[in-house]
Amino acid sequence: MRQGLQRIGINVLLTIAVVLSLQAVPAQRTTTPQAGPETVSLISALEPFYHISSLPAYGDQTVVRQVSSYDTTGGNDDGFSGKYSYLKKLSDTSLLLFDVEGPGVINRIWTPTPSDDSLDFYIDDLTQAAFTIKYRDLFSGKVFPFVKPLCNNQLGGYFCYLPIPFQRHCRIVYRGKQTQFHQIGYRLYPAKTVVKSFRPELAAAEKDALQRVQTLWDKRGRTVQDFWPGTAAAFQTAKTQFQLSPGEKHTLLQTAKGGRIIGFELDPSSAFEGSEKEIDLKITWDHETAPAVYCPVADFFGYAFGKTSMQSLLIGSNGKKNYCYFPMPFDRSATIELIYRKPSSAKAVSSPLTIRATVYSSNEARKTSEEGKFYAYWNNQPHVPLHQPHLFLHVAGKGHYVGTVLQAQGLEPGMTLFFEGDDSTVVDGQLRMHGTGSEDYFNGGWYALMDRWDGPFSMPLSGALDYSLPLSRTGGYRLHLADKIPFEKEIYHSIEHGPEHNNKPAFYTSVAYYYSNTPPLKTVPVRTEETGVLTPDTMMLYPQLLTFNSNGDIAIQQRGESFVFNTANESSIRVQLQEIPYGNYRILLDYSTLPQGGLFSLWQRQTGLTDWIRTYSPAPEQVKKKYFCDISLTPLNHTLTIRFKAEGEKKQFSLHRIVLVKAKE
Repeated sequence: MRQGLQRIGINVLLTIAVVLSLQAVPAQRTTTPQAGPETVSLISALEPFYHISSLPAYGDQTVVRQVSSYDTTGGNDDGFSGKYSYLKKLSDTSLLLFDVEGPGVINRIWTPTPSDDSLDFYIDDLTQAAFTIKYRDLFSGKVFPFVKPLCNNQLGGYFCYLPIPFQRHCRIVYRGKQTQFHQIGYRLYPAKTVVKSFRPELAAAEKDALQRVQTLWDKRGRTVQDFWPGTAAAFQTAKTQFQLSPGEKHTLLQTAKGGRIIGFELDPSSAFEGSEKEIDLKITWDHETAPAVYCPVADFFGYAFGKTSMQSLLIGSNGKKNYCYFPMPFDRSATIELIYRKPSSAKAVSSPLTIRATVYSSNEARKTSEEGKFYAYWNNQPHVPLHQPHLFLHVAGKGHYVGTVLQAQGLEPGMTLFFEGDDSTVVDGQLRMHGTGSEDYFNGGWYALMDRWDGPFSMPLSGALDYSLPLSRTGGYRLHLADKIPFEKEIYHSIEHGPEHNNKPAFYTSVAYYYSNTPPLKTVPVRTEETGVLTPDTMMLYPQLLTFNSNGDIAIQQRGESFVFNTANESSIRVQLQEIPYGNYRILLDYSTLPQGGLFSLWQRQTGLTDWIRTYSPAPEQVKKKYFCDISLTPLNHTLTIRFKAEGEKKQFSLHRIVLVKAKE
């Protein structure tokens, strides 16, 4: 969770300095009052969650912003102390979290630190709260209409996507003494826009709209027909099956007339797995010089380091096939191709693949003044430049941002501190959003803790692609539907690597999904030698996320990131090493000697790897990365056992890390 300013273009630095100085005052309107859209209501604000045909439509004359608890000094205190977690402390010691003039709508509230204190929502009338709710119940599903799936908690984060429209003003007051991390996203409309302000007592039509979201999101095995109900006769379905060999390409669709792609599927999804990521997807609209999409298939569909992972509402892999249901309008022509790159090494062998493809399309022409074309910007950085953020997207033109997929890997073994970095979004020269940490942007919280951000987990709008401490890697995704980010001239969206100053060496790969009226000037070249999955030579196993079985009488105390094992007589734990690739390794341990320190030895099943090692010392002393033995990990032998033996009252073992270093071949 965390951090400060990225290095961005010189043209926006002065603007950001001004915006930062305004952090503690109510956000002011930045659009010129003009004739607004039709009436905004809870019903219209819910439509983007199920009526995806409107996704290409521009968010004309609207502004998306965010209030958050980020450390405005550029440090890492994004909510830990609570210093930056409120706009103002009121006379009764309650905290003002949000204070914005309308017309507008709150479209996302996120926190990893809810409490049982109440929130007062003042909507239009600033003298009397429109409703009061326990902070935790924004996400618990216990208080209607704040119900699942729009309001939920997973991966350590708590999020509420139920829209809260307001006409004149919205203010949120926290009735506790201290709060920590939060992000509150909102959209502002032109001054003449008519908004039906939110009330928790929903009318029948509002309940129906909420039910439509629940029905669609809860359905298993969603297909393109679920997003276009009753219109199956209005679109064409093209199915093909073909064999693709290294060095070949295959055209899935080629048309010389305008229309729109409303979805496509590729199966089996397993055909695109693997550490090399050799097969690319290329999509070109209207004979544009640069393709709209050009990247490895695995990255486009949200694989995690070469394995299927993402199962979002509109794009991902469902275990059998890859699916993409983003609407993609075009003017005159469209081409969709798969390209199988040749192996980078003469010794490498790649096999032909049998692939099935289905493309759904419609003859409905693009509304050129109202809709953008779909683009995906792939940015693959095996070495993210130090002191510069990783770029999700920087484009000029008019459009809106609708999604992010990120695979992130540290180039140093150990804790995933690179994922402390904040996201930041500059739109039309103004800092509109600044986050509080990388997993926070993806609606999570608290990485490296059990049952929080500790492994892959998919939800309709966001999720974790993977989390591995030994491999020092993770990743996430997020769709922006009701909170799509409009830009009239330019957008710069990025994320830091490291708590401060982008100072953690890392390998970042991202895909940014967006719509625009302007094609990209160029794309990042796809080079086989740079697209492969990195496997580090040194891997650290932290006790807090170890998977192990125990035998005998053992009590465990957790002390920070370390475990103290209290044993009686002889006992043992068997550590599962399923994250570690097969091969030969040197075993090193970080541990402490103690006045109560007993004996331990290392085994692989019933084969002893070391003698008994004494851990007694008169005073505690840490032993760092001490080499003990070698181990060979195979499909049939993929565990490490630590046996313990007490010496009288000396029966403790304090483990900080297990370090595996791959042996040189």
